Amino acid sequence: AGKINGGNYTQMLAAAYAAIKKANGNVLVISAAPAPTGFFGGNCANNGCDDNIFIQQMAQAGAANSMDCVGLHYNEGILSPSKTSGDPRGSSSHYSRYYQGMVNLYSSVFPTKPLCFTEIGYLSPEGLGPLPNGFSWAANVTAQDQAVWLAEAVTLARNSRRVRLFIVWNVDSTSYAADPQAGYALIRPNNTCNACVTLGAAMGVK
Repeated sequence: AGKINGGNYTQMLAAAYAAIKKANGNVLVISAAPAPTGFFGGNCANNGCDDNIFIQQMAQAGAANSMDCVGLHYNEGILSPSKTSGDPRGSSSHYSRYYQGMVNLYSSVFPTKPLCFTEIGYLSPEGLGPLPNGFSWAANVTAQDQAVWLAEAVTLARNSRRVRLFIVWNVDSTSYAADPQAGYALIRPNNTCNACVTLGAAMGVK
């Protein structure tokens, strides 16, 4: 607490980058992806920072010299990744509501670096029961929405030529408590996997 900022993180990143490259220059070093949030009102506070401020602090501290790829997360979407407006929640224009908003932000802060999604997913309660407090924003997202939107995101990522890595969160978690990980899972409670089909098609896999 009180020490959380992108400048301090960059010191650790730089040390790690140097050690990793010394051991094996071929290893891909990805910066840690901060949680996408507007919780801190566009600022840094004692207990954290909004990610837009955090990555700007990273850039100012020279983080681009100590990474091969910029890490980012996208996990609060309730619309198609092709949408750039129309989110019904409060702060509907906040960049974290939209896939393209996240891509645009991180690309603008680190224009010379590719993007690495170390977590991307869509939350759906279908077949699992009501979502826990704090996640009710995804109450109307279906498993088919999840499947279609992930495939659309893959296509957008490929066509952008900015995205180097795309890790879907997650495959088969069964935990559905305060952190409803199973709601993000591709394999649903009835053992179906609509997203397996749509993602396979998007990637040309039969």
